[in-house]
Amino acid sequence: MKMKRIAAMLLAGAMLTGLCACGSSGSSGGDDKKAAGSGGGSADGAKISMILKTTSAEYWQYVQAGAEAAAKDLGVTVDVKGATSETAYDEQQNMIETDVQSGAYDSIIIAPLQGDQAATLVKGTKTPIFAVDTNFDAPEVISFIGTGNEDAAAQGGKAAVEAAKKAGWEKIECIEICGVQGDPTNTARYEGYKKGVNEAGGTFLEKETQYADAVADKAVNSMEAIMQTHPEGVAIICANNDDMAMAAARAAKGNKAYEKTIFLGFNGDRAACEAILAGQETMSVIQDAYGMGYKAVQAAVDNLNGKKLDSFIDSGSGIVDKDSAQERLDQLSEYLK
Repeated sequence: MKMKRIAAMLLAGAMLTGLCACGSSGSSGGDDKKAAGSGGGSADGAKISMILKTTSAEYWQYVQAGAEAAAKDLGVTVDVKGATSETAYDEQQNMIETDVQSGAYDSIIIAPLQGDQAATLVKGTKTPIFAVDTNFDAPEVISFIGTGNEDAAAQGGKAAVEAAKKAGWEKIECIEICGVQGDPTNTARYEGYKKGVNEAGGTFLEKETQYADAVADKAVNSMEAIMQTHPEGVAIICANNDDMAMAAARAAKGNKAYEKTIFLGFNGDRAACEAILAGQETMSVIQDAYGMGYKAVQAAVDNLNGKKLDSFIDSGSGIVDKDSAQERLDQLSEYLK
């Protein structure tokens, strides 16, 4: 029953965002851009390449599992590959170049490590191109399938304010520990957190934002700086990923002024759920990586079948907290079976 509840929550989030905010995640075309299919043919037996940032990390394994499930359901073949790490730029560039030039694939789905390079490598190709997880600006990209980061973060900000109220905070202020300054995903989550916190009646302290480059060690330093500036405590610390949220919570452990602080992260993966159950993080915004992989393949198939697609396809989001963390863990385990 609980598993159905989380799945329904993710689906509802995707449907709502799809109705209200298509194109909001920086797609290469306008909000009303529609991509024509490849000629109204059939996708039966089609061969699709999916090039991920890496296949070695847990998050990308869920994307891969979703893609492979879609391939099985839809009667197509998906070749999933990825670099050895998210800094192995040359490896991924070689994969993209090889697959684009080979002519062996009916569609190619890319999660780019470097958007500009990906755009250059697909320039002029007639093979339908899709972006997953991270968009890149190229006219060849038919649709971007990923998280609506701003809307998802706004959902998290609102949930954190409600949690802070329940925890007994009267003055609800929020400081964010950000990722890499200037990164589009970082900016979208920042704007979303700010919007959600302020709309829910809290105060987002923009001028006190900390940048930690999405690294846990630097998040510890950021949290130590926050505690020095605010010895009285802060109701909400939000972070652009779970690693930073967990690191901030560890840094604040033992400080009584921060015992009831809400530590909000982003991703909602296995490590986050385990941390939430252990009291080492309060809540996290869920990215539906499995749904992202599934919907990317679905989009490629729909395009081959001549259907028109939105330029942005939201893969869904939700919130995981102590009440739903075990349920989420069970769901993630099912994905990798």
